[in-house]
Amino acid sequence: MTEQAKVPAIRFAGFTDPWEQRKVSDIATLRRGLTYSPSDVVSPGQGVRVLRSSNIVEDRFVLRDDDVFVREEAVNIPFSRDGEILITAANGSTRLVGKRAKISGLTGKTVHGGFMLIAATEQPDFLCALMGTEWYRNFLRVGVAGGNGAIGNLDSHALECEKVSIPSNAEQRAIGDFFSNLDYFITLHQRKYDKLVVFKKSMLEKMFPKDGESVPEIRFAGFTDPWEQRKLGDVTDSFSGGTPDGSHASYYGGSIPFIRSAEINSDKTELFLTEKGLDNSSAKIVERGTVLYALYGATSGEVGIAAIKGAINQAILALSPHTGNDPLFLASWLRREKARIVDTYLQGGQGNLSGSIVKELSFALPQQKEQQVIGSFFSHLDNLITLHQRKLELLRNIKKSLLDKMFV
Repeated sequence: MTEQAKVPAIRFAGFTDPWEQRKVSDIATLRRGLTYSPSDVVSPGQGVRVLRSSNIVEDRFVLRDDDVFVREEAVNIPFSRDGEILITAANGSTRLVGKRAKISGLTGKTVHGGFMLIAATEQPDFLCALMGTEWYRNFLRVGVAGGNGAIGNLDSHALECEKVSIPSNAEQRAIGDFFSNLDYFITLHQRKYDKLVVFKKSMLEKMFPKDGESVPEIRFAGFTDPWEQRKLGDVTDSFSGGTPDGSHASYYGGSIPFIRSAEINSDKTELFLTEKGLDNSSAKIVERGTVLYALYGATSGEVGIAAIKGAINQAILALSPHTGNDPLFLASWLRREKARIVDTYLQGGQGNLSGSIVKELSFALPQQKEQQVIGSFFSHLDNLITLHQRKLELLRNIKKSLLDKMFV
C-alpha cells in the first residue's frame, strides 16, 4: 500500500496525516477468560457474574437474567470492566466466533468465561468499529479454526500479530465517538422495534377470546355482543395453485407474478409466468388483498395479505372471506394461532398442512364492524413494525457503508 493510499475515502475535517500500520497488540491487550467447574456455580445474583457469548447481541452488550454466577474463590483472573471489549473466542457455531461488543453497565463483580476474550484498549469505540470492517472479516475467515462439527476457535495470538492501519489518537476518538453515537441510534430503534413486537404478541393474546370463552379480555369500546364459534371453511372460499413444468421455457418469463410461499408478504416475486404457463398448469390467480396461507415448507403457517395480483403455487392456500367478513381480521387470527397449528399438525417438522385441515379450524368470530376495527388495528401495528424494521435496516446499511469508507 502506498503512502497516498493510507487514508480513508471519508474523513472528518481537520485530519490530514496518513494512517500508520500497527499490530493489534500495540493498541490492545488480549486476555483469556475464566475456566470453572460446575461445582463453582452459585445461585443467580450471588458471587461473580461470568460473561459469555450470549451477552453479545447484534454487536451490543447485554446483561441477561440467565447469566451464570460463580463463587468468588474460583476466580483467578482480573475482573472485567466497563469500556473493555468482549469477544467470542470459541463457540460450537463457527459463525458466532469473533463477535464483539463494548462492555457497559456492569453491576457487581464480573469476569469473562473461558470461551471469551477481553480486549483492553485506550480507544474501545474505535477498536469496536474497526472490528466491523472488512479487515476483521477477512481475519476471521482465516483466523478461526473449526467447522464440520468441531468447535470454532479464534487464534488470539494470530489476532495480536495482525497489522491494522490506525490514525492519530484524536482521529481515533472522533471516529469512535461517531460510530458509538450511530450504534446508540440503532439500539434505540431496535428497542422500539422489539417493544412493538412484544406489544403485538400481547394484543393478539388479549384481543381474541381464550378457548371456551366468547368475549376477549381487551375490547374496543361500543362492542358487547358475544363472539360466535365458526369454522374457517364456513366463512371463506379457498383454493391452492400449482407449478408449471420447469422444462418448458415458454411457461416462464412472462408478465404474471408467480407468488411462492416465501413471498406471501412481499410486493415482488422472483419468477414470472406467461399466459401459456398459467393455462397449462394448476397455478391460479389471486387478487390483491387475498389472505395467503403457507401450507408447507420452511414457511409453514405463515400468513400474508397479497400485495399484488399474481399466480400462486401448490404450497399456498388462498382464502377469500365471504361478504361480511374481514380479511385483515382473519389474517390476524391465523397469525395468533400459528404456533398452535404448527405444533398440532407439523410435530417435529413432520406432516403437512392442507386446505382441508385449515378449513376445519374452529375460531370465535365477532360481528363485521368489530372484525374491521380489530383487523385495522393489527394492520396499523404491522405497518409500524415494518417501518421500524426498515429504519433499522437503513441505519445498519449506512453503518456498513461508512465502515468501509472511514477506515483504510
